[in-house]
Amino acid sequence: MTCKYFNTISNWLALVGAFTFLSIGFGCKQPEKPVEEVVDLREYQYGICTDSLDVTHYVMKPGDNPATIFARLGFTPAQADSISQCASGVLDPTKLKAGMEFCTITTPDSMATIKYIVFPKSLTDFVVINLCEELPAAYPFTKEITYKRKFVSGTINSSLWNTMKEVGSDPLLAIKLSDVYAWQIDFFDVKEGDSFSAIYNEAYIDDTTALNISSIEAAVFTHQGKTYNAIPFMQDSIQEYYDEEGKSLRKAFLKAPLDFFRITSKYTNARFHPILKRYRAHHGIDYAAPTGTPVKSIGAGVVIAKGFQGGGGNFIKIRHNSAYSTTYMHLSKFARGIRIGSTVQQGEVIAYVGSTGLSTGPHLDFRVYKNGQPINPLHVEAPPSKPVKPELKDSFLLVKNALLQEIDSCNRLHTTSSNRTIALIQSNTNLK
Repeated sequence: MTCKYFNTISNWLALVGAFTFLSIGFGCKQPEKPVEEVVDLREYQYGICTDSLDVTHYVMKPGDNPATIFARLGFTPAQADSISQCASGVLDPTKLKAGMEFCTITTPDSMATIKYIVFPKSLTDFVVINLCEELPAAYPFTKEITYKRKFVSGTINSSLWNTMKEVGSDPLLAIKLSDVYAWQIDFFDVKEGDSFSAIYNEAYIDDTTALNISSIEAAVFTHQGKTYNAIPFMQDSIQEYYDEEGKSLRKAFLKAPLDFFRITSKYTNARFHPILKRYRAHHGIDYAAPTGTPVKSIGAGVVIAKGFQGGGGNFIKIRHNSAYSTTYMHLSKFARGIRIGSTVQQGEVIAYVGSTGLSTGPHLDFRVYKNGQPINPLHVEAPPSKPVKPELKDSFLLVKNALLQEIDSCNRLHTTSSNRTIALIQSNTNLK
Protein backbone atom coordinates (compact mmCIF):
# COMPACT_ATOMS: atom_id res chain seq x y z
CA MET A 1 0.00 0.00 0.00
CA THR A 2 2.79 2.33 1.02
CA CYS A 3 4.86 1.56 -2.03
CA LYS A 4 1.84 2.00 -4.31
CA TYR A 5 1.15 5.31 -2.63
CA PHE A 6 4.69 6.55 -3.11
CA ASN A 7 4.74 5.29 -6.68
CA THR A 8 1.55 7.24 -7.37
CA ILE A 9 3.03 10.37 -5.82
CA SER A 10 6.27 9.91 -7.78
CA ASN A 11 4.41 9.54 -11.03
CA TRP A 12 2.34 12.59 -10.24
CA LEU A 13 5.45 14.65 -9.45
CA ALA A 14 7.12 13.46 -12.63
CA LEU A 15 4.12 14.58 -14.67
CA VAL A 16 4.10 17.96 -12.92
CA GLY A 17 7.82 18.34 -13.53
CA ALA A 18 7.48 17.45 -17.19
CA PHE A 19 4.62 19.90 -17.60
CA THR A 20 6.59 22.60 -15.83
CA PHE A 21 9.65 21.96 -18.01
CA LEU A 22 7.58 22.15 -21.16
CA SER A 23 5.86 25.32 -19.96
CA ILE A 24 9.13 26.98 -19.14
CA GLY A 25 10.69 25.80 -22.38
CA PHE A 26 7.89 27.09 -24.53
CA GLY A 27 7.56 30.28 -22.47
CA CYS A 28 11.20 31.26 -22.92
CA LYS A 29 11.95 33.94 -25.48
CA GLN A 30 13.53 32.44 -28.56
CA PRO A 31 16.86 33.90 -29.66
CA GLU A 32 16.31 36.67 -32.15
CA LYS A 33 17.83 36.46 -35.58
CA PRO A 34 20.67 38.93 -36.06
CA VAL A 35 19.50 42.10 -37.75
CA GLU A 36 21.38 42.71 -40.95
CA GLU A 37 23.17 46.05 -41.04
CA VAL A 38 21.77 48.37 -43.65
CA VAL A 39 24.57 49.98 -45.61
CA ASP A 40 23.83 53.30 -47.29
CA LEU A 41 25.52 53.06 -50.70
CA ARG A 42 24.43 56.51 -51.79
CA GLU A 43 27.10 59.13 -52.51
CA TYR A 44 27.28 62.18 -50.25
CA GLN A 45 29.20 65.42 -50.63
CA TYR A 46 29.08 68.15 -47.98
CA GLY A 47 26.34 66.15 -46.23
CA ILE A 48 24.13 66.20 -49.37
CA CYS A 49 23.08 63.09 -51.30
CA THR A 50 24.43 63.79 -54.79
CA ASP A 51 23.41 60.56 -56.52
CA SER A 52 20.88 62.38 -58.69
CA LEU A 53 22.64 65.76 -58.77
CA ASP A 54 25.63 67.24 -60.61
CA VAL A 55 28.55 68.82 -58.75
CA THR A 56 30.52 71.52 -60.58
CA HIS A 57 33.69 73.09 -59.16
CA TYR A 58 34.88 76.64 -59.84
CA VAL A 59 38.01 78.63 -58.97
CA MET A 60 37.63 82.18 -57.64
CA LYS A 61 39.20 84.90 -59.78
CA PRO A 62 41.00 88.05 -58.62
CA GLY A 63 38.43 90.63 -57.56
CA ASP A 64 35.69 88.02 -57.00
CA ASN A 65 33.16 88.58 -54.24
CA PRO A 66 29.76 87.03 -53.53
CA ALA A 67 27.99 89.57 -55.76
CA THR A 68 30.17 88.88 -58.81
CA ILE A 69 30.05 85.12 -58.20
CA PHE A 70 26.25 85.06 -57.92
CA ALA A 71 25.92 87.22 -61.04
CA ARG A 72 28.19 84.86 -62.96
CA LEU A 73 26.00 81.95 -61.83
CA GLY A 74 22.96 83.65 -63.37
CA PHE A 75 21.21 85.12 -60.33
CA THR A 76 19.49 88.49 -60.51
CA PRO A 77 20.73 91.31 -58.24
CA ALA A 78 17.70 90.79 -55.99
CA GLN A 79 18.36 87.04 -55.74
CA ALA A 80 22.06 87.63 -55.12
CA ASP A 81 21.26 90.07 -52.32
CA SER A 82 18.83 87.59 -50.72
CA ILE A 83 21.46 84.82 -50.82
CA SER A 84 24.15 87.12 -49.42
CA GLN A 85 21.86 88.19 -46.58
CA CYS A 86 21.04 84.60 -45.58
CA ALA A 87 24.74 83.63 -45.56
CA SER A 88 26.01 86.71 -43.70
CA GLY A 89 25.91 84.98 -40.32
CA VAL A 90 28.17 82.06 -41.35
CA LEU A 91 30.22 83.39 -44.28
CA ASP A 92 32.69 86.29 -44.14
CA PRO A 93 33.07 87.54 -47.74
CA THR A 94 36.42 89.17 -46.89
CA LYS A 95 37.86 85.68 -46.32
CA LEU A 96 37.14 84.62 -49.93
CA LYS A 97 40.38 84.86 -51.91
CA ALA A 98 41.43 84.31 -55.52
CA GLY A 99 42.40 80.69 -56.13
CA MET A 100 39.93 79.26 -53.61
CA GLU A 101 37.54 76.64 -54.94
CA PHE A 102 33.76 76.66 -54.56
CA CYS A 103 31.08 74.47 -56.12
CA THR A 104 27.45 74.33 -57.20
CA ILE A 105 25.18 71.32 -56.89
CA THR A 106 22.57 71.31 -59.63
CA THR A 107 19.85 69.21 -61.22
CA PRO A 108 21.17 66.96 -64.03
CA ASP A 109 18.69 68.21 -66.63
CA SER A 110 19.15 70.86 -69.30
CA MET A 111 17.97 73.58 -66.90
CA ALA A 112 20.81 72.78 -64.44
CA THR A 113 18.91 74.43 -61.59
CA ILE A 114 21.23 75.32 -58.72
CA LYS A 115 20.12 73.58 -55.54
CA TYR A 116 23.17 74.27 -53.37
CA ILE A 117 26.25 76.50 -53.39
CA VAL A 118 29.23 75.49 -51.21
CA PHE A 119 31.97 77.94 -50.18
CA PRO A 120 35.18 76.92 -48.35
CA LYS A 121 36.29 78.37 -45.02
CA SER A 122 39.22 75.98 -44.54
CA LEU A 123 40.31 72.53 -45.67
CA THR A 124 37.64 71.00 -43.43
CA ASP A 125 35.04 73.76 -42.88
CA PHE A 126 32.50 74.94 -45.45
CA VAL A 127 29.35 77.03 -45.79
CA VAL A 128 26.44 75.36 -47.58
CA ILE A 129 23.75 77.61 -49.10
CA ASN A 130 20.49 75.71 -49.57
CA LEU A 131 18.33 77.02 -52.46
CA CYS A 132 15.82 74.17 -52.49
CA GLU A 133 13.14 76.07 -50.59
CA GLU A 134 11.36 79.34 -51.34
CA LEU A 135 13.77 81.24 -49.11
CA PRO A 136 17.52 80.49 -49.16
CA ALA A 137 19.21 79.18 -46.03
CA ALA A 138 22.85 78.82 -45.09
CA TYR A 139 24.60 76.60 -42.55
CA PRO A 140 28.13 75.42 -41.72
CA PHE A 141 29.43 71.96 -42.64
CA THR A 142 32.59 70.23 -41.40
CA LYS A 143 34.14 67.31 -43.26
CA GLU A 144 34.81 64.18 -41.24
CA ILE A 145 38.33 63.81 -39.91
CA THR A 146 39.67 60.29 -39.44
CA TYR A 147 42.93 59.09 -37.91
CA LYS A 148 45.24 56.40 -39.22
CA ARG A 149 47.70 54.86 -36.80
CA LYS A 150 51.07 54.34 -38.51
CA PHE A 151 54.58 53.10 -37.80
CA VAL A 152 57.82 54.43 -39.28
CA SER A 153 61.49 53.65 -38.78
CA GLY A 154 64.70 54.67 -40.45
CA THR A 155 68.44 55.27 -40.22
CA ILE A 156 69.69 58.79 -40.89
CA ASN A 157 72.08 59.27 -43.80
CA SER A 158 72.00 63.05 -44.22
CA SER A 159 69.18 64.64 -42.23
CA LEU A 160 66.06 63.56 -40.37
CA TRP A 161 63.92 65.49 -42.87
CA ASN A 162 65.43 63.73 -45.89
CA THR A 163 65.26 60.34 -44.19
CA MET A 164 61.53 60.79 -43.55
CA LYS A 165 61.05 61.41 -47.27
CA GLU A 166 63.20 58.39 -48.16
CA VAL A 167 61.15 55.98 -46.01
CA GLY A 168 57.86 57.26 -47.44
CA SER A 169 56.61 59.24 -44.46
CA ASP A 170 55.48 62.86 -44.21
CA PRO A 171 58.64 64.94 -43.62
CA LEU A 172 56.64 67.09 -41.18
CA LEU A 173 56.92 64.13 -38.82
CA ALA A 174 60.54 65.24 -38.41
CA ILE A 175 59.28 68.51 -36.92
CA LYS A 176 56.98 66.59 -34.56
CA LEU A 177 59.83 64.37 -33.40
CA SER A 178 62.08 67.38 -32.87
CA ASP A 179 59.39 68.91 -30.66
CA VAL A 180 59.14 65.72 -28.57
CA TYR A 181 62.93 65.47 -28.14
CA ALA A 182 63.60 69.23 -28.09
CA TRP A 183 65.65 69.05 -24.88
CA GLN A 184 67.25 65.60 -25.14
CA ILE A 185 68.59 65.86 -28.70
CA ASP A 186 70.15 68.77 -30.56
CA PHE A 187 68.83 68.19 -34.08
CA PHE A 188 71.51 70.47 -35.48
CA ASP A 189 73.91 67.75 -34.36
CA VAL A 190 72.11 64.64 -35.63
CA LYS A 191 74.73 62.21 -36.96
CA GLU A 192 74.79 59.73 -39.83
CA GLY A 193 73.84 56.36 -38.36
CA ASP A 194 71.38 57.77 -35.82
CA SER A 195 68.09 55.89 -36.04
CA PHE A 196 64.47 56.25 -35.03
CA SER A 197 61.19 54.35 -34.75
CA ALA A 198 57.83 55.96 -34.08
CA ILE A 199 54.13 55.19 -33.87
CA TYR A 200 51.99 58.16 -34.81
CA ASN A 201 48.48 59.21 -35.82
CA GLU A 202 47.91 60.94 -39.14
CA ALA A 203 44.71 62.94 -39.72
CA TYR A 204 42.80 62.48 -42.98
CA ILE A 205 39.93 64.39 -44.58
CA ASP A 206 37.15 62.07 -45.75
CA ASP A 207 39.51 59.17 -45.01
CA THR A 208 41.41 59.90 -48.25
CA THR A 209 43.32 63.20 -48.11
CA ALA A 210 46.18 63.50 -45.61
CA LEU A 211 45.76 66.58 -43.43
CA ASN A 212 48.52 66.55 -40.81
CA ILE A 213 50.41 64.52 -38.25
CA SER A 214 48.05 64.75 -35.29
CA SER A 215 50.15 63.08 -32.59
CA ILE A 216 53.15 60.88 -31.83
CA GLU A 217 51.99 57.87 -29.83
CA ALA A 218 55.45 56.54 -28.97
CA ALA A 219 59.02 56.95 -30.21
CA VAL A 220 62.51 55.53 -29.83
CA PHE A 221 65.47 57.65 -31.04
CA THR A 222 69.07 56.46 -30.98
CA HIS A 223 71.52 59.38 -31.06
CA GLN A 224 75.29 58.89 -30.86
CA GLY A 225 74.80 55.42 -29.40
CA LYS A 226 72.34 56.46 -26.69
CA THR A 227 68.66 55.47 -26.85
CA TYR A 228 65.93 57.96 -25.94
CA ASN A 229 62.38 56.67 -25.39
CA ALA A 230 59.32 58.92 -25.58
CA ILE A 231 56.17 57.59 -23.89
CA PRO A 232 53.00 59.75 -23.81
CA PHE A 233 51.16 59.63 -20.49
CA MET A 234 48.29 61.62 -18.97
CA GLN A 235 48.90 63.20 -15.57
CA ASP A 236 46.92 66.01 -13.93
CA SER A 237 44.77 66.17 -17.09
CA ILE A 238 47.88 67.04 -19.15
CA GLN A 239 49.59 64.66 -21.56
CA GLU A 240 53.35 64.82 -21.65
CA TYR A 241 56.16 62.60 -22.90
CA TYR A 242 58.28 60.64 -20.42
CA ASP A 243 61.38 58.45 -20.62
CA GLU A 244 61.43 54.77 -19.59
CA GLU A 245 61.90 55.78 -15.94
CA GLY A 246 58.91 58.11 -15.91
CA LYS A 247 60.94 61.35 -16.07
CA SER A 248 59.43 64.13 -18.18
CA LEU A 249 61.11 64.94 -21.50
CA ARG A 250 59.96 68.55 -21.22
CA LYS A 251 62.59 70.84 -19.76
CA ALA A 252 62.61 74.47 -18.79
CA PHE A 253 64.02 75.48 -22.19
CA LEU A 254 64.12 74.12 -25.73
CA LYS A 255 67.51 73.27 -27.20
CA ALA A 256 67.08 75.77 -30.04
CA PRO A 257 64.55 78.41 -31.20
CA LEU A 258 64.51 77.07 -34.79
CA ASP A 259 64.02 73.71 -36.50
CA PHE A 260 66.69 72.06 -38.65
CA PHE A 261 68.98 74.87 -39.68
CA ARG A 262 72.73 75.27 -39.41
CA ILE A 263 74.77 77.26 -36.93
CA THR A 264 77.00 79.82 -38.69
CA SER A 265 78.53 81.56 -35.68
CA LYS A 266 78.97 80.42 -32.09
CA TYR A 267 79.35 82.14 -28.74
CA THR A 268 82.75 83.83 -28.46
CA ASN A 269 84.53 86.80 -26.92
CA ALA A 270 86.41 87.57 -30.13
CA ARG A 271 84.63 87.14 -33.45
CA PHE A 272 85.64 88.99 -36.62
CA HIS A 273 82.55 90.99 -37.57
CA PRO A 274 81.82 90.56 -41.32
CA ILE A 275 80.46 94.11 -41.71
CA LEU A 276 82.42 96.15 -39.15
CA LYS A 277 85.64 94.33 -40.17
CA ARG A 278 87.00 94.11 -36.63
CA TYR A 279 87.06 91.66 -33.76
CA ARG A 280 84.37 91.97 -31.14
CA ALA A 281 82.48 89.75 -28.72
CA HIS A 282 79.58 87.72 -30.05
CA HIS A 283 77.60 86.57 -27.03
CA GLY A 284 75.06 84.52 -28.94
CA ILE A 285 74.45 81.85 -31.56
CA ASP A 286 73.75 82.65 -35.21
CA TYR A 287 71.31 80.29 -36.91
CA ALA A 288 71.22 80.57 -40.70
CA ALA A 289 67.69 80.14 -42.03
CA PRO A 290 65.52 81.47 -44.88
CA THR A 291 63.65 84.72 -44.36
CA GLY A 292 60.26 84.02 -42.84
CA THR A 293 61.32 80.91 -40.90
CA PRO A 294 59.29 80.78 -37.63
CA VAL A 295 61.22 81.68 -34.47
CA LYS A 296 60.05 80.01 -31.24
CA SER A 297 60.42 81.06 -27.65
CA ILE A 298 62.63 78.49 -25.93
CA GLY A 299 60.57 78.75 -22.75
CA ALA A 300 57.48 80.24 -21.18
CA GLY A 301 57.83 83.88 -20.18
CA VAL A 302 56.85 87.53 -20.67
CA VAL A 303 57.91 89.86 -23.50
CA ILE A 304 59.83 92.71 -21.84
CA ALA A 305 61.21 94.46 -24.95
CA LYS A 306 60.34 94.61 -28.65
CA GLY A 307 61.29 96.93 -31.50
CA PHE A 308 64.27 98.01 -33.62
CA GLN A 309 67.73 98.13 -32.07
CA GLY A 310 70.50 99.45 -34.34
CA GLY A 311 72.78 96.62 -35.42
CA GLY A 312 70.45 94.01 -33.96
CA GLY A 313 67.58 95.10 -36.19
CA ASN A 314 64.12 93.97 -35.17
CA PHE A 315 64.37 92.16 -31.83
CA ILE A 316 62.36 90.59 -29.01
CA LYS A 317 63.48 90.04 -25.42
CA ILE A 318 61.68 87.58 -23.13
CA ARG A 319 62.03 87.18 -19.34
CA HIS A 320 61.49 83.54 -18.39
CA ASN A 321 62.00 83.74 -14.63
CA SER A 322 63.99 85.70 -12.05
CA ALA A 323 67.28 84.40 -13.46
CA TYR A 324 66.89 83.76 -17.21
CA SER A 325 66.01 85.93 -20.22
CA THR A 326 66.50 85.47 -23.99
CA THR A 327 66.87 87.81 -26.96
CA TYR A 328 66.05 87.16 -30.64
CA MET A 329 67.53 89.57 -33.25
CA HIS A 330 67.57 90.45 -36.99
CA LEU A 331 63.89 89.49 -37.29
CA SER A 332 61.92 90.22 -40.45
CA LYS A 333 58.64 90.65 -38.56
CA PHE A 334 56.89 89.81 -35.32
CA ALA A 335 54.18 87.22 -34.83
CA ARG A 336 50.63 88.49 -34.54
CA GLY A 337 49.66 89.50 -31.02
CA ILE A 338 53.22 89.74 -29.73
CA ARG A 339 53.69 92.97 -27.77
CA ILE A 340 55.46 94.17 -24.64
CA GLY A 341 53.75 92.49 -21.68
CA SER A 342 52.54 89.50 -23.73
CA THR A 343 52.77 86.09 -22.06
CA VAL A 344 54.29 83.44 -24.34
CA GLN A 345 54.46 79.68 -24.02
CA GLN A 346 57.34 77.32 -24.65
CA GLY A 347 57.56 76.61 -28.37
CA GLU A 348 55.22 79.47 -29.32
CA VAL A 349 56.10 81.29 -32.57
CA ILE A 350 57.06 84.85 -31.61
CA ALA A 351 58.66 86.16 -34.81
CA TYR A 352 60.24 85.27 -38.17
CA VAL A 353 63.83 85.13 -39.39
CA GLY A 354 65.06 88.17 -41.31
CA SER A 355 68.13 90.24 -42.07
CA THR A 356 67.39 93.58 -40.43
CA GLY A 357 70.14 95.65 -38.80
CA LEU A 358 73.82 94.85 -39.42
CA SER A 359 73.47 91.56 -41.26
CA THR A 360 75.00 89.87 -44.30
CA GLY A 361 72.04 87.57 -44.87
CA PRO A 362 68.94 86.08 -43.26
CA HIS A 363 69.68 84.54 -39.86
CA LEU A 364 68.70 84.60 -36.20
CA ASP A 365 71.07 85.96 -33.57
CA PHE A 366 69.93 84.19 -30.40
CA ARG A 367 71.18 85.14 -26.91
CA VAL A 368 70.65 83.86 -23.37
CA TYR A 369 71.21 85.83 -20.17
CA LYS A 370 71.48 84.54 -16.60
CA ASN A 371 71.14 87.14 -13.89
CA GLY A 372 71.72 89.82 -16.54
CA GLN A 373 74.97 88.31 -17.84
CA PRO A 374 75.30 86.63 -21.26
CA ILE A 375 75.94 82.88 -21.23
CA ASN A 376 76.53 80.36 -23.98
CA PRO A 377 73.07 79.19 -25.19
CA LEU A 378 74.51 75.76 -26.04
CA HIS A 379 75.52 75.21 -22.41
CA VAL A 380 72.24 76.09 -20.71
CA GLU A 381 70.97 73.37 -18.38
CA ALA A 382 67.66 73.31 -16.57
CA PRO A 383 65.79 70.77 -14.44
CA PRO A 384 63.03 68.63 -15.97
CA SER A 385 59.34 68.96 -15.27
CA LYS A 386 57.65 66.76 -12.68
CA PRO A 387 58.06 62.98 -13.17
CA VAL A 388 55.21 60.47 -13.10
CA LYS A 389 53.66 60.46 -9.64
CA PRO A 390 54.39 57.38 -7.47
CA GLU A 391 50.71 56.46 -7.30
CA LEU A 392 50.55 56.42 -11.13
CA LYS A 393 53.74 54.42 -11.73
CA ASP A 394 51.93 51.10 -12.20
CA SER A 395 49.63 52.63 -14.84
CA PHE A 396 52.61 54.24 -16.54
CA LEU A 397 54.49 50.91 -16.65
CA LEU A 398 51.54 49.24 -18.38
CA VAL A 399 51.41 51.99 -21.03
CA LYS A 400 55.19 52.01 -21.49
CA ASN A 401 55.53 48.23 -21.83
CA ALA A 402 52.63 47.99 -24.30
CA LEU A 403 53.97 50.78 -26.54
CA LEU A 404 57.60 49.65 -26.52
CA GLN A 405 56.51 46.08 -27.29
CA GLU A 406 54.44 47.40 -30.20
CA ILE A 407 57.43 49.32 -31.58
CA ASP A 408 59.69 46.31 -31.12
CA SER A 409 57.20 44.04 -32.87
CA CYS A 410 56.86 46.45 -35.81
CA ASN A 411 60.64 46.72 -36.11
CA ARG A 412 61.07 42.92 -36.16
CA LEU A 413 58.34 42.48 -38.76
CA HIS A 414 59.74 45.12 -41.10
CA THR A 415 63.49 44.75 -40.84
CA THR A 416 63.63 43.45 -44.39
CA SER A 417 60.97 45.72 -45.87
CA SER A 418 61.94 48.57 -48.18
CA ASN A 419 58.84 50.52 -47.18
CA ARG A 420 59.42 51.55 -43.58
CA THR A 421 56.09 53.32 -43.15
CA ILE A 422 53.08 51.07 -42.50
CA ALA A 423 49.46 51.55 -41.46
CA LEU A 424 48.57 49.81 -38.20
CA ILE A 425 45.08 50.65 -37.00
CA GLN A 426 42.49 53.10 -38.27
CA SER A 427 39.97 54.73 -36.01
CA ASN A 428 37.23 57.02 -37.26
CA THR A 429 37.06 59.95 -34.91
CA ASN A 430 35.82 63.46 -35.59
CA LEU A 431 38.35 66.14 -34.87
CA LYS A 432 36.91 68.65 -32.44
